[in-house]
Amino acid sequence: MELSAVLTPAPEGGFVAYNPETGTTTQGETVEEALANLREATELYLEEFPLSVSGRPILTTFQVPANV
Repeated sequence: MELSAVLTPAPEGGFVAYNPETGTTTQGETVEEALANLREATELYLEEFPLSVSGRPILTTFQVPANV
């Protein structure tokens, strides 16, 4: 099963990894570690809550004014 991962730099260092299909979130010191942790957390989640994926999420960007 192919799922999505969104990685963002963590304020304390490393990366936060988020899977939008399941809502699982983890972190790691490197991108590779964060993805490995996300894979493990998502596998554990799916053991309890099977997922029926009907399509892939759409990832896009948007802007807000800089002074907000």
